[in-house]
Amino acid sequence: MSTSTKPFLLYTWPTPNGFQTSIFLEELKALYPDIDYDVERIDISKDIQKEPWFIKLNPNGRIPALVDRRRDNFVVFETAAIMLYLAHNYDKNFKLWYDPIQNPNEYSEILQWTFFAHGGVGPMQGQSNHFNRFAKEDIPYAKKRTVPDFVERYLDETKRLYGVLELRLVDRDWLAGPGRGKFTVADIKTFPCAKVLIATILYRVRGHTFAGIENLDEFPNVKAWLQRALDRPAVKRGFEVGKA
Repeated sequence: MSTSTKPFLLYTWPTPNGFQTSIFLEELKALYPDIDYDVERIDISKDIQKEPWFIKLNPNGRIPALVDRRRDNFVVFETAAIMLYLAHNYDKNFKLWYDPIQNPNEYSEILQWTFFAHGGVGPMQGQSNHFNRFAKEDIPYAKKRTVPDFVERYLDETKRLYGVLELRLVDRDWLAGPGRGKFTVADIKTFPCAKVLIATILYRVRGHTFAGIENLDEFPNVKAWLQRALDRPAVKRGFEVGKA
């Protein structure tokens, strides 16, 4: 049994989903000195996340998973759920989210963009990665190679989603909040999920190129938004978590 006094234990691996949680924890650490966490690396290339002991933590068999030692080792899985759990329970000054009672509209915006990333950007770009790079069989429907001059189906959708972000970020710095917005859960959920400008441990390539998007020149607002996020010290630290 662990004797650590740190309040959280994060099971993770250096993937976009893993980075989302570690970045949020690093942002919390920068705001609140009592926040700290241990890290246990889960090597997904060896299917550690499918082992029975981990399935007891996360029945879905995916990283990350978070254990809250302050609340009788309560376990949370799914990145959006983890970040919202941490926000509700530990960001009492609403630095990374909005008060759902006092600012219900802004809180709703956070949820909308968080779920947009959770159900759209991440899954679609993940499919683009798979069918363009990893699929062992040629699958015409997925790649749309039966129709001349058509790019891959999932790449089309990934680019469409980048276009949605591009529109949202016109005259804005961040996704949620009034005016130019503020850095919140919604941003943290989205930019690592998109894998843009992130060189991963496994592939040593930049995420958007890996998914079939050569550069972000056609999405200048997205490009500037990502750079703002990547310049944050806590974000830089979060991207180091889980690496060997």
